[in-house]
Order: sequence, then structure tokens, then C-alpha cells
Amino acid sequence: MSEVVVTVHGEHVARVAPEEAVATLVVRAEGATRERVVADISAWSAPLRDELEEAHTEGRVAQWSSDSVSVWSERPWNAEGRRLAPVHHASVNMSAIFTDFDALSAWASEVIERDGVQFTGVDWRLSPLTRAAVERSVAAEAVTVAVERATAYARALGLSDVTAVEIADAGMLTDDRGARGESARPLMARAAFAGDAGGADIRLQPADVVVSATVDARFVAR
Repeated sequence: MSEVVVTVHGEHVARVAPEEAVATLVVRAEGATRERVVADISAWSAPLRDELEEAHTEGRVAQWSSDSVSVWSERPWNAEGRRLAPVHHASVNMSAIFTDFDALSAWASEVIERDGVQFTGVDWRLSPLTRAAVERSVAAEAVTVAVERATAYARALGLSDVTAVEIADAGMLTDDRGARGESARPLMARAAFAGDAGGADIRLQPADVVVSATVDARFVAR
């Protein structure tokens, strides 16, 4: 046996402590008149904007955003099948990137007690620079795994010289396009709140960010 083509699959997963927490919330109002719900949504969202801007100035929040107000109406039906008077709705979505997780917990504990505010969740993530560095490292480790597997196969066949001839993200080898489709990718970890409403403090526990990489590689063993 002079030469054998060996095709292998390599993967690696890393778990990294998050650096940022993306908090999202929605402020909603409903009522009998359009003017009332617009006034409510404005009054309830204004303090949130002020607090997030202050936190941004002080460095606890990297950035924040607030969507424009959405306002709509509907005429519900009663049990007898008759249309009722119009009900008006308004909502605004807000998000903030917190770098201070203790500040996020304290802020979340306070704002969920307010009228019209629904805290919808937190995504734990890495900063762009850290994420790029981790993705490179994880991809390199996946290649190492592929090399080790190819070498093990070659030695099992009594061959010792292993030379890489092709490497690609999973499913992208020249005769294997579309078979799989996982390359280095970060997975944002979502978090719900540990704690009840009604005045209890919310203490958020950051979840590790999972970054994975998968490669396919082809070697010639001699």
C-alpha cells in the first residue's frame, strides 16, 4: 500500500465568559383613545431613555437604542358576535448593551415593576474583537483535530507520512459541497430572569458564550 487518500472531519468547541449583555424590553399601552395610549407610552418610555443615556455616559452601557413608536387599533368581538368599541394600542422596543452585569441586574429589578414595561430577555455575548479572536483559535483547534485523526488513520494502515491536500469549512470540499454546513460560529446564550416580580431583586447569572468550529480535510498518507 503506497498511498491512501484520507478524508476526515474536525471540530472544536470553546466556552468563553461573556463580556456584554444585550437587554431587550418592550413598553406597551392600550386604551380607549389614541391620544391616551400615545401619552402613556411616551410617559413610560421617557425615564427609560434617560436612565440608559446616563448609564451610557457613565460607562455601564456600551450603547442603546429605541425604536419609533408603533400605534394601531382594533375592534374586538364580544361573546355574542358583536363588534365592540375600538381599542388602541401603542408599543416601543428598546435594547441596551450592558458591560456592567451588576448594574444590569439592579436596573432590571427596578424597571420590571413599572407600568407597561415587559423585560423580554438578555443575550450574553462577546465583544467583536474577542469573538473574532476566539473564532480564529477555535478554527485552528478544529484543524488540529482533523490532522490528528488523519495521522491516526494513516498509522493504523502502517503509513507515516501524512500531507494535507485540501481543507475547508464543513461541507465545502470540492466533491462534498452542501453535505454539511457548520464553520466557526458564535452562539449567543439567552438568559431569563431568576427571581419573581413584586419587589424581589433579579440577579442575573451570565451564561458562557459557546463558539464552535467544524472543518473537513483531505490528506494523502504514504
